[in-house]
Amino acid sequence: MQSSASTADGTVAPVPRLAMHFASLEVQNHAARLGMWLFLATEILLFAGLFVCYGVYRFLFPEAWAACSRSLDLTLGTVNTIVLITSSLTAALAVHYAKEGKNKMVAVQILLTLAMAIGFLVIKYFEYAHKFHIGTLPGRYYFYEGIQLPGAPLYFTVYFCATALHGLHVVIGMIVLGFSMVRALKRGDFGPNNYTQVELGSMYWHLVDLVWIFLFPLLYLV
Repeated sequence: MQSSASTADGTVAPVPRLAMHFASLEVQNHAARLGMWLFLATEILLFAGLFVCYGVYRFLFPEAWAACSRSLDLTLGTVNTIVLITSSLTAALAVHYAKEGKNKMVAVQILLTLAMAIGFLVIKYFEYAHKFHIGTLPGRYYFYEGIQLPGAPLYFTVYFCATALHGLHVVIGMIVLGFSMVRALKRGDFGPNNYTQVELGSMYWHLVDLVWIFLFPLLYLV
């Protein structure tokens, strides 16, 4: 049976339903967190494959890797890094306010996170558009005359695979956080006993941020 508890903003937040196979809500929430940590571990393994490819090809084609890295827009990459790191702060604040039952503030913090995520994707769109225009494309589609070194097409293959996969994770994270924002805004669901959904969504978003923290120096600062 689902009960309820008063929150800091005056609304009544329901306590999550306890599944039959858990002894308590604490155990149930711990299991949810453990499941998320295991899922995040598989995500790290996914990106680890790309990092291995990056390391191998950079060792084989160091001159091409350095030249291609200098062709990227460092300013846009830096701005995107700042935007994404800041979005992790607002995602963490959403968890903080969810624990206090301040559902309106949860919605505000998630909205700020989503706004910065959109900004990140817009900047990445302009980067992609420029690369399509000048021909710094992956594999056999590469036709940029400014860098004619063996390995240059491979660099942009890794670049597009890594950043596109990361961008997909940004979109997924936006969907997850957006669902939490709707629950906070319309139903006032979150409180001291019911904030796991926001916490798990924030954990996923921190992974998105962490992956970019590795991608930025590897791709832009070679």
